Amino acid sequence: MNKKKTVALVLGSGAARGNAHIGVIQAIEERGYEIVSISGCSIGAIVGGVFSAGKLAEYRDWAESLDRVDVLKLLDMSLMNGGYIKGDRFFEKIQEIIGEPVIESLPIAYTSVAVELVNQKECWFQRGDLITAMRASSAIPSILSPVHLNDRWYVDGGVLNPLPIIPTVSAGADYIIAVDLNGPGEKELDQVPVSIDGGAKEAPSWWGSTKGFFSKGQDDFSDKDDNAYSPENWGRLQTINVMFETMQESLTQYKLAGYPPDLLISIPKDISGFYEFWRAKELIAFGYDVALKAINELESPSMRYYAFPKGH
Repeated sequence: MNKKKTVALVLGSGAARGNAHIGVIQAIEERGYEIVSISGCSIGAIVGGVFSAGKLAEYRDWAESLDRVDVLKLLDMSLMNGGYIKGDRFFEKIQEIIGEPVIESLPIAYTSVAVELVNQKECWFQRGDLITAMRASSAIPSILSPVHLNDRWYVDGGVLNPLPIIPTVSAGADYIIAVDLNGPGEKELDQVPVSIDGGAKEAPSWWGSTKGFFSKGQDDFSDKDDNAYSPENWGRLQTINVMFETMQESLTQYKLAGYPPDLLISIPKDISGFYEFWRAKELIAFGYDVALKAINELESPSMRYYAFPKGH
């Protein structure tokens, strides 16, 4: 029997687009590859950690069940703490799904990348509590609260390294596959179909104040074309994140030039807004379809498979 080809997987940062990582993992495994190492940043660290803990199916079921109101409930904004989103409710749910594993106990080599804020250094979490490692890696500056650990403050690894390839090199896998969630846009956002029903539940009392962070000047979260993605309609949260993603896109190109993976899967940055976690089902499907096509490139006789889609 032929031995499975091995993959060291790099999962980049990109908030809600990170649901595409789930589809990518599914495609890689269905095609008979064994994932032996995962390095992740931000949402990549979260999805990668859940997969490493063997709970990706449960996480997927939960992610696909979310609607708009569910997402807002997860925000737990702290007006007493500079207006940050604490993230407690989200990580309480993650803990409910995966328990409290330590990284050393995982069957797959795992690295979460964060940035130590005061000393401005990239940090790799390869030991210790898995949920803490996820949380440190995903604390988006000015949006999510920094993580305090051992007298140090940690923020999103995307500040310095949104696509952490180097931690996977030591795995010695047959292929390094990287998934970039800040790839070149392929179509206008108002052309992306939205099929998730967000109106099933009554909105909580704090809906009106919170929605302003997402879309300034809009009266609801309807799926109508109201130029919701135009800069003139952005709220504070969207503006901060667009600036952060612009920085990440530039950093990603720099990292890829220094150490290109065997296969780069590029997810268009305009496939969803960063907060649209209620669109998990279609984003998972998108990641799955793109990954299958990319693997076809990987297995093609021409061996010209560095970036997929081509030209990215």
